[in-house]
Amino acid sequence: MESIGSFLKRKDIVISGKRYGIDALGAMAQGLFCSLLIGTIIKTLGEQTSLTFLVDIGNYACAMSGAAMAVAIGWALKAPPMVLFSLATVGYAANALGSTSLIPGQTGAGGPLAVLFIAIISAECGKAVSKETRVDILVTPLVTILVGVGLSALTAPAIGTAATAIGNVIMWATDLQPFFMGIIVSVLMGMALTLPISSAAICAAFGLTGLAGGAAVAGCCANMVGFAVLSFNENRWGGLVSQGIGTSMLQMGNIVKNPKIWLPAILTSAITGPIATCLFRLEMNGPPVSAGMGTCGLVGQIGVWTGWLSPSEKAIANGAAAIVPGAMDWLGLIMISFILPAVLCWVFGQLLRNMGWIKDGDLRLD
Repeated sequence: MESIGSFLKRKDIVISGKRYGIDALGAMAQGLFCSLLIGTIIKTLGEQTSLTFLVDIGNYACAMSGAAMAVAIGWALKAPPMVLFSLATVGYAANALGSTSLIPGQTGAGGPLAVLFIAIISAECGKAVSKETRVDILVTPLVTILVGVGLSALTAPAIGTAATAIGNVIMWATDLQPFFMGIIVSVLMGMALTLPISSAAICAAFGLTGLAGGAAVAGCCANMVGFAVLSFNENRWGGLVSQGIGTSMLQMGNIVKNPKIWLPAILTSAITGPIATCLFRLEMNGPPVSAGMGTCGLVGQIGVWTGWLSPSEKAIANGAAAIVPGAMDWLGLIMISFILPAVLCWVFGQLLRNMGWIKDGDLRLD
C-alpha cells in the first residue's frame, strides 16, 4: 500500500510555506494584475476619453479577477490541465462570496484572500484525484469544483468579513494617527515588496485604500527607487531600470549576505510614509492591489491617478470620491514616488558607506 508521503510526492503536493506563502501568493498577485488592475486602467481611460468600448473591456477584465487569480494559483501549484481549468469556476465563486460580509449592509474585502485559501485547497484536492480513475474527465473537475464552491459557500463570507475588519482597523488607525501609522505601514509594505512575498497581494487581501494605501505606495517606492539609486555605481543604468520599474526583490540575495544594505531603504520609507500621510495627504483610491506595487511598471502611480478620477469600488465603500487633482496632489505623488526616495536613500547610503557598513560590490546584481 502506498504511503501518504509517497502519494503526495507522486502528486507533487508540497505542503510548505514557500509553495503556499510565496509561490501561490505571488502568482495570485499576477492574476490580479492581468484582470482587475489592467481592467481598471482600461476602464478609466475609456471614461476619460468617452470611449465606451474601453469601459466595456475594462468591466469584463475586472469581472474575471477571481477566475484569473485562481488559475494563476493553480499554475503556481503545478496543477494539471483539468484542475487548472476547473479553478476558473472556483475562483469566481470564492471572489464573489469573499466580497460579501456577514454584517448586513457591508461589503467584504476578502475576495482575494478567500481565493488564495480556497484555490489552494481545491487545487491540491484536484491534483490528488487527477488521473486516478478511468473517468478522469468527470472526476477531476467534479472534485475540484465541488470542493472549491462548497468551501466558498461555507467560509468565503467569513473570510471577507475578517479581512474587512483588519483592513478597516489599519485604515482607521492611519486616519487617526497618520504619523505613526504612516511609518508602520510604509516600512512593513516596503519590506514585504522586497521580500519574496507579495506586498500587492497583501494590500489587495485587506482592501487598503485611502491614506493607508498612500503610505503603502510610499514604502514600496522607497525600496524600489531607493535600491535603484543606491546601487547605481555597481549596476549602472541596467540596474536602475530593473530595480526602479522592475522589483527591488533582485537585491534579496545581497541582503542575505549583508542585511545592512537594507537600512537606507527602510529609513527612507520611515520618512516618506508620514510625509505622504501628514503633509501631502496622499491617498491611493484605485484598486487596492496598486498600493503594493510602488513604481513597478508605474502601477502604483497609475493607481493613484485612477483613484483621483474614478475611485475603485473598495475605495468608494471606504468613503472615497472622485476629485480633480491639483498641483499639491501631483507634487505629492512625484515627491513621494521618485524624488524623496532617490535623494534620501542616496544620502543614507553614503553615510553607511562612510561608516564601512556598505562596501563596494555589496549591491552588485549578478
